[in-house]
Amino acid sequence: MNEPRAHVVVIGAGITGLTAAHRLLNPLDGSTSNVRVTVIESSSHIGGKIRTSPFAGLGGVDEGPDSYLARVPAAGRLAREVGLTTSLTNPTDAHASVMHGGLHRIPDGLMMGVPTGAMSLARSGLLTWRGKIRAALEPVLPSSGDHRDSVGNFVRQRFGREVHELLVDPLVGGIYAADTTNFSLATVPQLADLTHGRSVLLTARRRRAAATSSGPVFETPRSGLGALTAALTDSVRRRGGDILTETPVTAIRREGHTYRIETPTSSLDADQIIVTSPAAMSASFLRPLSSELADMLATSEHASVVMVTVRATGSDLARFDGMSGYLVPKPDQRRVTAASFGSNKWAHWNPGDGSMIMRVSLGRDGAPTHDLVHEWDDDRLVRQVVDEMRDHTGVDITPVEHRVTRWEHSFPQYRPGHLARVASMEAILMSRAPGVRLAGASVRGIGVASCITQAESVSATVSATIADTGHLRD
Repeated sequence: MNEPRAHVVVIGAGITGLTAAHRLLNPLDGSTSNVRVTVIESSSHIGGKIRTSPFAGLGGVDEGPDSYLARVPAAGRLAREVGLTTSLTNPTDAHASVMHGGLHRIPDGLMMGVPTGAMSLARSGLLTWRGKIRAALEPVLPSSGDHRDSVGNFVRQRFGREVHELLVDPLVGGIYAADTTNFSLATVPQLADLTHGRSVLLTARRRRAAATSSGPVFETPRSGLGALTAALTDSVRRRGGDILTETPVTAIRREGHTYRIETPTSSLDADQIIVTSPAAMSASFLRPLSSELADMLATSEHASVVMVTVRATGSDLARFDGMSGYLVPKPDQRRVTAASFGSNKWAHWNPGDGSMIMRVSLGRDGAPTHDLVHEWDDDRLVRQVVDEMRDHTGVDITPVEHRVTRWEHSFPQYRPGHLARVASMEAILMSRAPGVRLAGASVRGIGVASCITQAESVSATVSATIADTGHLRD
């Protein structure tokens, strides 16, 4: 006779949901899983914001994130665990630049844009001498004042306007599609960690020195990050998990110690639920559990970004040799926020015919409302990219292939006080629906590695809860 098992439903089949399902069925401690897992995804696509497709004759070029932080242990461990060890690779040693009146190589010794020494800034032409002197004064300043949980406030207090505007905001803002003045410092762990010492520069120097032997910063499968979500999907199914696509959740209702999940065509019962879907989407189906929680989720803000991928030719492309791409600070922005020279950044993205694959980002939080670039047609977006890159670099490029990916309302914006709001939402769930938990990019961090770390944490909590309560379902 089969032993009864608790049923865990994971809502959302992005990297967080897939990792949570995999870890529930394959615990890190090597113990035998005693849960039944169902993943529910509203769309037909498995993988969330990770999407890899053929381009320029290559089998896989990413349309969203192209790598994960290799120094976050959970990410690399998971990739190797699901069989990707031999396919993993790291970026080349090409360097990135900032476009500000020309291309300036990003100074050495930065940590998320924060200087760890004054000399690299002194040698750079990016900052004025006034900006360099202001930054160099940081170690003698008194401890930070009230930055109100704002990345921008914190960096300007410590290093002045130029370091924030030309280094930290392009780097951090590029990752989160954010306006860092209106973005929570506590949600950027590498920067939040620097607030603990009196001098941010000296603390950053110590952190960077401790990390120098940790190896490459980024890592990815040669066939694209889609290989990771595909391997996770296979793992979940091989271990008996179900993944239901094109199945939107319409409501979750508590029924005693269990929950009923309703969809347009059916319903299913669960002992525990992990919600990894975007906040605004989750708000509607969580409303039966708590209108207060639903209202908090519904007011979460997201930015829209467009990724234009081109295979370009041009007589002057050699001028980009050794460059992985460049960032555009807000004072210099029109629509393009960053350009990545993919064929320089990743050796396996080289078409081999003298052309170059480039990925160009447009759109961000706080952009003027008339600049809704995700509503533009493909041809207009490609023309915008070509014109701006020519103005930025002086190089004429000719796109011979292009692909446009619209990530509408896809980048959560963590406003100051975000983590306190998350704690409030979790407290509401603990009171009203203790078997329901939140995870994913809308909660505690964007990025593949952050989502994997969250997923492993929440799945461990769910497994421990099931073990402690002994509540099992037939």
